[in-house]
Amino acid sequence: MENITNLINRIGLPRLAAMAVVAALMLGFFGFLVMRASTPTLAPLYTGLSLEDSSAIVTELQTLNVPFELRGEGDTILVPRDQITTLRMNLAGSGLPTKGQVGYEIFDQQGTLGATSFVQNINNVRALEGELARTIGSLARIKSTRVHLVLPERQLFSRTTKEPSASIVVGVRGELSAGEIRAIQHLVASAIEGMSPNRVSIVDDAGTLLASGTEDGDGALSGEAAEKTLGYETRVRTRVEDMLANVVGAGRARVEVTAEIDFNRSTVTSESFDPESQVVRSTQTSESENLANGTDGQVSVANELPGASATPAAAGATEKGTSSQEVVNYEISKKTETAVTEAGNIKRLSVAVVVDGVYSTDASGNPVYTPRTPDEIAQLLTLVRSAVGYSEARGDSVEVVNMQFADRPAVAGDGTDAKSGLFDFTRDDIMNGAQMAVTLLIALALVFFVMRPLLKKALASEKIEPLALPSGAELGGQAMLTAGGHLVPVESFDDEARDKTPAWVANAKSMGEAQLNTLRTVGTLVEENPKQAALIVRGWLSNAA
Repeated sequence: MENITNLINRIGLPRLAAMAVVAALMLGFFGFLVMRASTPTLAPLYTGLSLEDSSAIVTELQTLNVPFELRGEGDTILVPRDQITTLRMNLAGSGLPTKGQVGYEIFDQQGTLGATSFVQNINNVRALEGELARTIGSLARIKSTRVHLVLPERQLFSRTTKEPSASIVVGVRGELSAGEIRAIQHLVASAIEGMSPNRVSIVDDAGTLLASGTEDGDGALSGEAAEKTLGYETRVRTRVEDMLANVVGAGRARVEVTAEIDFNRSTVTSESFDPESQVVRSTQTSESENLANGTDGQVSVANELPGASATPAAAGATEKGTSSQEVVNYEISKKTETAVTEAGNIKRLSVAVVVDGVYSTDASGNPVYTPRTPDEIAQLLTLVRSAVGYSEARGDSVEVVNMQFADRPAVAGDGTDAKSGLFDFTRDDIMNGAQMAVTLLIALALVFFVMRPLLKKALASEKIEPLALPSGAELGGQAMLTAGGHLVPVESFDDEARDKTPAWVANAKSMGEAQLNTLRTVGTLVEENPKQAALIVRGWLSNAA
């Protein structure tokens, strides 16, 4: 205890307090580092949630004892990154998130014993709207969805019926294409009995009308034609670029395709007869025999009476005649053809290809551009024509031009795309590394610029330097201080110096002057060096104790 007390007295209470504060700060700082390193990295579990879904998910996470954090206005929930997949599966098993929509589970939440038909119809419409909203919301570009259905009831004794319709409000990421809009229309129309895709209106969250829901089909057909044309051009361009990439290198060929497609649908029926191919279809033959009696041309009543017979005497010469008739029907072969031309035939195709030259390196290491030879261009032209199905009769145009690109394509090394490298970091890795680096720099700054000077100053040995007295001052009656700072006894002075004055007078005088000078000197030194004076007094007190 005496040693501890001496150490405390030697160091001083202010220094001990400063060291305690610095130690506490350092312990707290390193404790923060340990807690920060041991805290799991949080990542978004779900974003863009409704308040109902957030409340239900938070309750489920509290039941599972999973740490979480809310961001924004409660629409984003963060959980440990390594538990995201498991939590999503567990929440999906519980039907979360519902995205604020009620589906067919509405029929599980209430009994149907006392429900009226009106309530059942309303619940059916709500369930259909919720299920359709969930299905549409599962698309990649859709953030949120609201669906409203109008399902008119058929009146009794009425022959006319009203078609159902639907109104959809979607929150989108970016912009929906015409094909995606039609896909949503057909999706909703297929889920509702008797609904036509043209009766589905779609509006985005910015108030832009994507589908009016009152079109007769002409606008949809024109949009579909443009979509098909663009799709065909994209397929041809991709196929040609992939082929040229294997020949001239990746990124060294640019292809543009323009296609004129005939979307008219026509049906042609034709009949042709072949007169050379005749076939007997039917034959009709008739024969007749005529018998005439000779009466010299006289006609009487007796001859014309029934039952009258001509006497041989009166009869003249008898004439007989036979006639035959034959009718032959021929069938001529006939051919009937019906040709149906579907929409989508290529009327004309134009392809433009720009190919970069060849790069080499000179002796100085600079790239040197060399254009391609006409033979190479001719070979590339043949390849492109074969790839796109070139037809001269159709009026197609294919051009291959060799020109130097403004920017030289960067050629990736072998295996760079096969797998990620050792130093491929994600954004989260970079952020975590930056935080750790900043924390380490702060720790080093505290150690070297705060802790180290304080410890060095506190543990350094304090030297108590004696106060210097002026030359010639006498200490007491036994010795005097010379100019060199040495104590010399009074007896060492010569007799001449001592005999000039009486002994007791000289001694008293010298002692008084020495004490006065000593007090003045000590006072001056204390005023000029208060710190050293305090240390000397402290040392005296310690020795006296």
